[in-house]
Amino acid sequence: MEKEKIPYKIYLEESEMPTAWYNVRADMKKKPAPLLNPGTGKPLTAAELSHVFCDELVAQELNDTDRYIPIPQEIRDFYKMYRPSPLVRAYCLEQKMGTPAKIYYKFEGNNTSGSHKLNSAIAQAYYAKKQGLVGVTTETGAGQWGTALSMACSYFGLDCKVYMVKVSYEQKPFRREVMRTYGASVTPSPSMETEVGRRINKEFPGTNGSLGCAISEAVEAATTREGYRYVLGSVLSQVLLHQSVIGLETKAALDKYGIKPDVIIGCAGGGSNLGGLISPFMGEKLRGEADYRFVAVEPASCPSLTRGRYVYDFCDTGKVCPLAKMYTLGSGFMPSPNHAGGLRYHGMSSILSELYDEGLMEAVSVGQTDVFAAAEYFARVEGILPAPESAHAIKVAMDEAEKCRLTGEEKTIVFGLTGTGYFDMVAYQKFHDGQMTDYVPTDEEIAKSLASAPQI
Repeated sequence: MEKEKIPYKIYLEESEMPTAWYNVRADMKKKPAPLLNPGTGKPLTAAELSHVFCDELVAQELNDTDRYIPIPQEIRDFYKMYRPSPLVRAYCLEQKMGTPAKIYYKFEGNNTSGSHKLNSAIAQAYYAKKQGLVGVTTETGAGQWGTALSMACSYFGLDCKVYMVKVSYEQKPFRREVMRTYGASVTPSPSMETEVGRRINKEFPGTNGSLGCAISEAVEAATTREGYRYVLGSVLSQVLLHQSVIGLETKAALDKYGIKPDVIIGCAGGGSNLGGLISPFMGEKLRGEADYRFVAVEPASCPSLTRGRYVYDFCDTGKVCPLAKMYTLGSGFMPSPNHAGGLRYHGMSSILSELYDEGLMEAVSVGQTDVFAAAEYFARVEGILPAPESAHAIKVAMDEAEKCRLTGEEKTIVFGLTGTGYFDMVAYQKFHDGQMTDYVPTDEEIAKSLASAPQI
């Protein structure tokens, strides 16, 4: 297809926005392993999960049979504020690199929260309000999820309590202040205000925290307060379900111009954006209708897919959450304080873990300085300052485009640009000043952390 026939940005009409989320589990022949009760070792029931999560979200978490789940009108009305999001052809990047590859990115940063996280935050806040709850608790790494949830809770008049990973709390004060602007209370984790926080501080004195720590505190806060429930920004199947709007819109935009991607790339921490982006394409692959390459990109400092084990493990450091079968580095793994805070989680979504274990997707880990070099290059050429998390996908998309330059192969590459990096300038400063380092955990460190995983 001629260049001039494909616009720089492909926008969908409001009427083309998804009216239902796509549940990839319905098309998986081998379903993700169920969440287990850590006390009994048996699959968790809806009644048990409802003590932690909203009732409707529990139903979505356990639903692995319905291919499509309708999006309530109230959520669709909120989506209209910033969706459909554009699918952008990176013409400038292609030209600068001299590659025959065609590069597209789905840009999810065009909202005040600055990331894709709002897609699930508004859904979870809606169901909490519908249930008549007072508020919700959560964790956040880099702050995108906490920002998105604080916005959603403000919209529905809910109280919002956020436990923010300590290193990010200190590195990203402006993200913290956006949450407070929307009415959320924000606490650095691990803190001394919860029992599990005090225990973690005692076991790991001086720790910078992790998403696993913050999850433990948020769950304790929710289960000890009347009228509160816990909500999570990634990992869980319900979150990947909500994020499927990303992939559904991407596929609709590509179909509009008869474009079929060869490779689809996304950064991966807990799995929400990658899972949402690839879901409808993966569904076609699972049904035998089409074939694609899928690549998960994770930080070398927290390589759950590429160096972890596929076992049952706790979802949190404090071991108060259910057990999930996933690729994990061990719930006690404490990642280095790298600047991609949203990717500093010890495990991976059970859905993506199963797909990866079956060989239906690939994974690669990349170093922090290489990621920021790619982010800077992209910003100078395409005009968007990417979030450090998103820059992991940019790095590997550029690697794929470079391979095409060397071989002359004309591949179509699609990646997820999950958000903007305007609150990550401390990280960019360290990169520019030559103070950024690349920490990679040793095999011994990972083995020690995995040794505490339950033997199931």
